[in-house]
Amino acid sequence: MISRRNTLKTSAAGILAFSAGGLLPATAQPADASQLTSGPGPDAAGLQRILDEFAGSAASAVLAEVHDAGHVWRGTSGVSELGSAKPVAPSGRFRAGSITKSFIATVVLQLAGERRLHLDDTIERWLPGTVAEGNRITLRHLLQHTSGIVNYTNTRPFRMLYGTADQVVELRDRTWTPFELLNFTAAEPLLFEPGTSWMYSNTNYILLGLVIQRATGNHYAQEAGRRILRRLHLPGTEFPGRRSTIAGPHAHGYLPREVGDQIEPVDITSFNPSVTGASGELISTTADLNHFYRALLTGRLLRPAQQTELQQIRTTGRLYDYALGLQTRLVNGTRLWGHDGDIFGYQAATWTTQTGQTQLTVAYTPWGQADPKPFTEALLTTTFRTP
Repeated sequence: MISRRNTLKTSAAGILAFSAGGLLPATAQPADASQLTSGPGPDAAGLQRILDEFAGSAASAVLAEVHDAGHVWRGTSGVSELGSAKPVAPSGRFRAGSITKSFIATVVLQLAGERRLHLDDTIERWLPGTVAEGNRITLRHLLQHTSGIVNYTNTRPFRMLYGTADQVVELRDRTWTPFELLNFTAAEPLLFEPGTSWMYSNTNYILLGLVIQRATGNHYAQEAGRRILRRLHLPGTEFPGRRSTIAGPHAHGYLPREVGDQIEPVDITSFNPSVTGASGELISTTADLNHFYRALLTGRLLRPAQQTELQQIRTTGRLYDYALGLQTRLVNGTRLWGHDGDIFGYQAATWTTQTGQTQLTVAYTPWGQADPKPFTEALLTTTFRTP
């Protein structure tokens, strides 16, 4: 256990997120030695150094894959389970959280390209009576988080259920339906007039999952599986639905539990992700996410009109701006596209240049005394170097 005074603030925040350094020595698993030389491609030595520092102070496990100039580098650091010396698998699977939203948005845009729906259709058109102001909110508003609908994970009733590690553990096997999740926002007014402002809301993508089902007759996971996962051959990616376990190699995720004046890790690897549904249930790998975003950004998944729609940017006032299911930001003068994600015990981020030539996907299990953000930013600036 570690001192309560030094508990990583983002570990504690992770109990409600959908947004012990020094316990064990970091066990580095770098790429082949031939990849640790200077020259074209990724700065392998620099990236590995960041991963080792990351795992030494802010995460129990971290893994990353970088594509650059036709070269691929994979690195890991830390341990796959606290209390063991088992290394992190470079091909390990992890919960990807809100990265799910890019997959859901892609399916919706594909349906728009097939004229099975229109982005300016209202919620009321597809889900009559589901949202009080549904006749004023469009699918485009949902995709871009300009609907004004409250984020269900930010509501008081939800936070009363999932406010502590013990509560999360108690509910770890509960199955939630989309309509039960929507009920958390039933009494909440809109935050703003639809289309006039921006606020991230997981509720938007719960609704989009239902729209996909209404438009196709199939669950969103079936449609995403057929249209994306099988089409791109993404063997490590799945929508687990109600299944709590992660198949294949994977690192364990943890939440902090207070025990007196100490903090102990609670293993939350096994968890029913239906509480996130279409907003965050995805399990994937670094290789699969790089493959998906490269295909998406280079036009392999959408028709030209929808490709243009995909990248219509709305400013947010945050570190990133938002398109349709995509975050976008500038790093060293280069525009990047991707998404980050977090769910109990796991966090990930994936970024791709417009051409798909340079990419970074990193996943980690937060645990330690430091903030993970400086490490993820260092990975970004090292991967996407000044042109």
